[in-house]
Amino acid sequence: MSNQLRLNTQNIPSFLDSINRHFLGFDDLVSQIQHFENSGPTGFPPYNIIRYGENQFEVILAVAGFTPDEVDVTVENNTLYVSGTKKEEVESSARTYLYKGIALRNFKREFTLSQHVIVNGATFKDGLLTISLEREVPEALKPKKIAITSL
Repeated sequence: MSNQLRLNTQNIPSFLDSINRHFLGFDDLVSQIQHFENSGPTGFPPYNIIRYGENQFEVILAVAGFTPDEVDVTVENNTLYVSGTKKEEVESSARTYLYKGIALRNFKREFTLSQHVIVNGATFKDGLLTISLEREVPEALKPKKIAITSL
């Protein structure tokens, strides 16, 4: 029998308590994990995350039925927020839905960004919202080669 810890939804709270007792200064990380655990996936809208090389990323959300002015993209405290608020549709007696399978409900998605990840921009085409991200590590944090001089 292995002594490996297997995380599941039942033992995450005790795992986080253990982290708080044994690691000092990681309060922010623990609160992020707790927020992630409590938020749970909503499933709407569906999205993809694509990585290009070491430092380029894209988040693509399927927002069919929304227009660019009904979608909002903001970044605050290393969190990317994407929300959609559908404008009220005027009821028409000439239109009767036989089947309504396109979800036009309001939504809000959150993505926690790593340090030094910035949003380069967002585009909207064919019902897909594409958000371009890039990791920009400051020069002061990059590894430096130290020249060795002989005396």
